[in-house]
Amino acid sequence: MRQVVISRYGEPRVLEIQERPDLEAGPGEMVVQVKAAGINFADILARQGLYLDAPKPPCVVGYEVAGVVTAVGEGVDPDWKGKVVVAVTNFGGYSEQVCVKPAMVFPKPEKLSFEAAAAIPVNYVTAYQLLIAMGGLREGERVLVHNLGGGVGLAALDIARHRGAVVYGTASAAKHDFLKERGAAEVIDYRRQDWFKELKKITAGRGVHLILDPLGGKNWKLSYRSLAPTGRLGMFGVSSVTESGLSGKFRFLKILLQMPWFNPIGLMQSNRGVFGVNLGHLWREKERIRPWMEEILRGVEEGWIRPHVDRAFPFEKAADAHAYIEARRNIGKVVLVP
Repeated sequence: MRQVVISRYGEPRVLEIQERPDLEAGPGEMVVQVKAAGINFADILARQGLYLDAPKPPCVVGYEVAGVVTAVGEGVDPDWKGKVVVAVTNFGGYSEQVCVKPAMVFPKPEKLSFEAAAAIPVNYVTAYQLLIAMGGLREGERVLVHNLGGGVGLAALDIARHRGAVVYGTASAAKHDFLKERGAAEVIDYRRQDWFKELKKITAGRGVHLILDPLGGKNWKLSYRSLAPTGRLGMFGVSSVTESGLSGKFRFLKILLQMPWFNPIGLMQSNRGVFGVNLGHLWREKERIRPWMEEILRGVEEGWIRPHVDRAFPFEKAADAHAYIEARRNIGKVVLVP
């Protein structure tokens, strides 16, 4: 089988295709022949040496795949063999085959292509955790989603609209028409406008009830200031670390110095809340994640979950796929196909 391997830390060109022996299903495992694998921003950070949880190079990243079960191990229901599935992988997804546990495998909705199915697990579960499980989103509330045109952003738009929320977002101007067609009430061009001032105008100074912020650094300060009373700030990434011209640990240091420090007394006085999400640290909580994923897949059948795949790149073009995402060119998900 072939895998896309991070051969060393660096630019996209460090991604290499390498051959490995085919996998065998061990006890309690199944082998999935991968038809599509999702790419996430964490993969890019891992390639740059900025994602501490990733294995050291040479390594294979990737959290989610869609494909066909080709083998099952001892203790696994043999009826799984031959089924088309969506699976969560704790790394290793950039591969023609993966070994997974049944607890994190789900039947693929018939109406979805393999590419669209691979766009679901990380983005939609992250958005569900941010909005519902921890954000407590209610009907009629106002939500601001930074990077609304990204994978998590579009997932959040689907879920928040289904819950009856009003969704605002930040995105480059080329994405505005698409996002409004998907249901965004207002979209702010973060490149040409001061999103903080524009949001104040849009909400008549009232702010919003929930903000999803993957940017980090000084942006978290502005997001917190944009909350209405009882507002919540959900932080789920530090993507601004890739925008610095500095390298390695110095990027983290720069962003760390710009981050806010939340004081418990200040939180009480302002009636606001803050929380963080790192889905990579939650994969072991299967009893929590599985019901979220099942609801999301029901949403696919009901029509309110609509994964959008911007582009699918072959394994040979994995470097181009990473560069495409780093340039913020994608609307929604980018996937790899063997």
